[in-house]
Amino acid sequence: MSRYILPLVFGIVGTAILVSLGNWQVRRLAEKEAYLAAIDARISDAPVALPADPDPVADRFLPVEVSGTLTSDEVHLLVSVKKVGAGYRIVSAFDTDEGRRIMVDRGFVPIPDKDAVRYVGPVTITGNLHWPDEVDSYTPENDVDGNIWFARDVPTMAAALGSEPVLVILREMSENDTSVTPLPVDSSGIPNDHLEYIVTWYGLAIVWVAMTLYYLRRLRKTKKA
Repeated sequence: MSRYILPLVFGIVGTAILVSLGNWQVRRLAEKEAYLAAIDARISDAPVALPADPDPVADRFLPVEVSGTLTSDEVHLLVSVKKVGAGYRIVSAFDTDEGRRIMVDRGFVPIPDKDAVRYVGPVTITGNLHWPDEVDSYTPENDVDGNIWFARDVPTMAAALGSEPVLVILREMSENDTSVTPLPVDSSGIPNDHLEYIVTWYGLAIVWVAMTLYYLRRLRKTKKA
């Protein structure tokens, strides 16, 4: 029996570790789903006035309603939209009625419409505050002269447009401008890979058990031989 002890212990311990990792991912999945539900609920809340000094953490996704003037000062961000293809996000400077200048992510236009004429003038907008984290070591340098940007880096865009580092992702506006398709903020861009991890860890646990039983069976056959 002594020859079975080590592989049996190895199999039991390995299976226990893999199952515990799977159980942990089950708990993480429940936590992430609750977190995403809370974000979706906040996004769809009734809009409020723009805070005097928005906080990138506390006010992330806060729904706001702001009146002012859309300007022709724009930043064009190269993006790709599912089932549509490549194009540009249009981020415009927005002068509020209170004398502030912020930024509005108006949405998507196809590549040929990059420099097309869009609505500028008085408008009331509804949207969500956001500070996207899109810059990493692989992000190319922006072509400022050609107005081709590759990430929504709020402080950098604010410096280029002479605005506060405040970005509203447009959901609706009082003027009907069909030249730009809004891309409202939602929770779909927040990774939630826990189900894949659950399948992985439990799958490995099953394989571990099968391999342990197979090895023990081989030991038994070897002993009989």
